Amino acid sequence: MRFPDVKQLLSVCFSLAITALCLFASAGRLDWSNAWILLGLSLVTGLAFTAGRNPEIGAERRNVKAGKSWDKVLVGITVLLGPMAVWITAGLDERFHWSNGMPSLAFTAGLAAAVLAAALMAWAMRSNRFFSSVVRIQKDRGHTVVDGGPYRFIRHPGYAGSSIFILVTPLILGSYWALAPAAVTAAVTVLRTIMEDLTLRNELDGYAEYARRTRYRLLPAIW
Repeated sequence: MRFPDVKQLLSVCFSLAITALCLFASAGRLDWSNAWILLGLSLVTGLAFTAGRNPEIGAERRNVKAGKSWDKVLVGITVLLGPMAVWITAGLDERFHWSNGMPSLAFTAGLAAAVLAAALMAWAMRSNRFFSSVVRIQKDRGHTVVDGGPYRFIRHPGYAGSSIFILVTPLILGSYWALAPAAVTAAVTVLRTIMEDLTLRNELDGYAEYARRTRYRLLPAIW
């Protein structure tokens, strides 16, 4: 297995630092077990995304300036602003006790769903050497349609996994109020899925045929 390089490790550490800052600063304390569990899951997930990954994918995912202009706004919401809103809202909820507790079953279900969502994203990343942070046709890398791995079942498994992860994060953190920004973030991810799918249909050779074979974008048998 290829271990993460320094840039990949720094990226994981930076992401964890932002998450921790949002959670603990808004909660006003460090002894918040749910937040530590989320951070632990995020650490394992981040390392799983990077360990053994093709170095070309890491370079491509850092190439954010090359994406479509409309995608820069959407990626900012889905990757940064939306998650930050969820973490801060959950932290404030923990500080001021707005939700007054959440059933332990909700926490368990949320954690299990988050693990499965992270596994789906990792699978998609491993299966697609064109897996990018932004929407662009990678002509410089010989971009072709990928139909293996989870792409056999849905066309955008990465977005499916990220949508599930953000939606169940409030369950892990025990916050009903954080469900609102989580839902908005997931809705923007759905919009991004629609826009990317149209781009691929119009600009990537063979994608229209692939879309006829693989009918569903995010949810098998639903959409």
